[in-house]
Amino acid sequence: MTAADLSGRCLCGQLTWTAPGPVLWAGHCHCESCRRASSAPVTSFFGVARDRVSWQGEARVFLSSPGNERGFCGTCGTQMFYRSERWPSEIHLYAVSLDDPSQFTPEAHFHYAERVAWMRIEDDLPKCDGSAEG
Repeated sequence: MTAADLSGRCLCGQLTWTAPGPVLWAGHCHCESCRRASSAPVTSFFGVARDRVSWQGEARVFLSSPGNERGFCGTCGTQMFYRSERWPSEIHLYAVSLDDPSQFTPEAHFHYAERVAWMRIEDDLPKCDGSAEG
């Protein structure tokens, strides 16, 4: 992903965001927590500096585990972000919330060891058993 201006929104449009970049990383997460939060076999995220994201509308926040928050639209329920004490200067935005999804280029699979067995992954991206940091 480039450092171009990024923007996104929820399904109903009540919660929107903009960020100038740069994108710090981009990838697919297979962890159980992300799968359950999104009701999908994999979620695609990218990280940007937390203080560079501007929001319009108010996100609701769910403490999904100690030190980990998931933000969503209180009107339509769309998952919008993940924040963690582990990465205090980052926010992880859902790639599918992008206004222009072609701006997302995944670099790796994370928590690949937790993937669902029935989903075939046939790309050449690196497959990390945990997060990028191990």
